[in-house]
Amino acid sequence: MNTIFKNYEGVALIEKSSFHTYKDLTFRIESLAFEIKNSIEDGDIICIKSDYSFDSIALFLALSQRKCIIVPVVPTTDAEFQSKIVAASVHKVISLKKDVLEIDKIIRISEEIPEKYLQIMNKGNSGLVLFSSGTTGVPKVMVHDLTVLIESFKIPKKQRRLNFLLFLLFDHIGGVNTLLNCLSNGSQITIPQNRNPEYILQLVQDKKVQVLPTTPTFLNLILMTENFGKYNISSLKMITYGTERMPQMLLDKLKNKIPHVKLLQTFGTSETGIMKTQSKSSASLFFKIIDPDYQYKIVENQLYLKSKNQIKGYINQKSAQFLDHEWFATGDIVATDDEGYIKIIGRINNVINIGGQKVLPKEVEDVINEIAEIIDTTVYSKSNIITGQMVCADVVISDATDKINIKKKIIDKCKKELDKYKIPSKITISTSLSFSNRFKKTNK
Repeated sequence: MNTIFKNYEGVALIEKSSFHTYKDLTFRIESLAFEIKNSIEDGDIICIKSDYSFDSIALFLALSQRKCIIVPVVPTTDAEFQSKIVAASVHKVISLKKDVLEIDKIIRISEEIPEKYLQIMNKGNSGLVLFSSGTTGVPKVMVHDLTVLIESFKIPKKQRRLNFLLFLLFDHIGGVNTLLNCLSNGSQITIPQNRNPEYILQLVQDKKVQVLPTTPTFLNLILMTENFGKYNISSLKMITYGTERMPQMLLDKLKNKIPHVKLLQTFGTSETGIMKTQSKSSASLFFKIIDPDYQYKIVENQLYLKSKNQIKGYINQKSAQFLDHEWFATGDIVATDDEGYIKIIGRINNVINIGGQKVLPKEVEDVINEIAEIIDTTVYSKSNIITGQMVCADVVISDATDKINIKKKIIDKCKKELDKYKIPSKITISTSLSFSNRFKKTNK
């Protein structure tokens, strides 16, 4: 990709107080390619242990020119890191410390390379490994043909020069998609040093960020920030959101709070990549898939995707989601309107079964979220001896809200608007959002 953007002018990356031009990035890629020439071999499976930085991005792009498999891992706990490099059959780990590469070779019992890796490298291409949660606790390993993925980004006739904030993580399909999209069109990338809501607002103000790709949970955290109003975010033109379902209540709050910002719902999966979408409006959760590289169909309300960029299956696990003729069952339950727009209304594995009667968490969440004092609601199931499962709700309110009265208000509203079997049997009230290190609501 560096051969594409080497003629771009201006700033490519902003990191802390440092500004790196596209020429700087091109030079750094070339210098790192020379530095790793003798220590990285074709066929290596290499972990980059880092979040986004000028050097980690340059290293990622230098490695993408080699016949190797790249495994970016943003460090969290040591146990999680070890489980990922074992699952991905990593040979070498590269850490970046003050512009110096540290390369550690991993001693493995078996040096056998997974067949799906070989299929990519035998074409002379590089691969990209991403992870998703496995039901057994072992992360599911998926590999994309990185060369094909990079080539899928079309080069504009004119450099665009928008200023993006690279919020989504280095080892997330949304983060990689944002990075490659920005580099392909010559935009400017601001790299955050942390993802604290007030810091991000400060960064948007100081660096004049125009586009913020993020998650609904993080947007909710921003709205909960007491000092939200003190930041000048007039530079912000667009927020793209995805990775989890956006509640209509939250979307309405955002549109009311920042009416000058366009809100665009993105869609994709780690298995298929991120596709181009078009929201019906900034206030609507309905969207269209307008990407010519993707096909979709809806069967029994479940969304299926097909893409030339999608993986062929997991490296270390089998899955029934990969069907004949390369269709991928997303697990998303959708509704459509008369104009062909799609709306995500739930996940198949989150449907609650109350004695044979089905409940979508969204049905209950939307009712509870209509109460003015509610900040967020998460509805989920717990086992029940009599009915098999029961409906539970975790509700987030402000510190100033009366917990006893709000619980009564929730129960009264649910009794009035929901069938009896959909009414939560257990309601837990808290004053803080529960979320993962990827800023998604944690599932029960």
